Amino acid sequence: MNADAQFVLGEIKKLPSSWHGAGLLPFTVLEAIARCATEVGFRHSLETGCGASTLLLSHLSARHHVFARQYENGSIDSAMASKLLRRESVELVEGPTQRTLPAWKCEEGLEFVLLDGPHGFPFHQLEYYYIYPHLKSSAWLVLDNIDIPTVNDHYRFLKADQMFELVERVGATAFFRRTSHPMIDPLSESWWLQGYNRRKRLVDYSVRGLLGYYTPSSLKSGLKRLLGRG
Repeated sequence: MNADAQFVLGEIKKLPSSWHGAGLLPFTVLEAIARCATEVGFRHSLETGCGASTLLLSHLSARHHVFARQYENGSIDSAMASKLLRRESVELVEGPTQRTLPAWKCEEGLEFVLLDGPHGFPFHQLEYYYIYPHLKSSAWLVLDNIDIPTVNDHYRFLKADQMFELVERVGATAFFRRTSHPMIDPLSESWWLQGYNRRKRLVDYSVRGLLGYYTPSSLKSGLKRLLGRG
């Protein structure tokens, strides 16, 4: 971590929790992001959402893309107006990521990505779809708010995927590394190549399949309860 980033990290720690309405990333998460940069230099990074992480990444990365939407919490205004921001390294694309990311042309690979934009389904997964083909080998992919069920579903999918290795969890934030495993073609079917699907039992909704889940004794006791005799 360079001296500028180290200084900014210290200054961010002094910011009040009310710095913007959505709240700050935990300082332990920001420290973990800084540690990532000591292992892999960030020439090109990206985040969805905007806040204290933007201030830090502006010093860690030569070129940092921010995809964020201006809400009432004022996160964009707070970050862009901050004296801690290295403005020359930041490219802000304002608007809903559901529209801005599909229109974005990535000119070079990414070494670091933080997904902290819209957390509803399927918006988090949609961001991933447009970003994962650009992740370099050993690049970092960070998911915030894995305590939210829709994001946790994505977290569990990545844990089972050979393209990624879970390196660390810091509270509700997960840090993955891109492995050297071949990329799943984003225009393919290929569901059977994904670890999450290989580890799950396919659901058989036929009568025979449903009966296969139950033993004769369990069916008998179930009928008794249904008839009020058990």
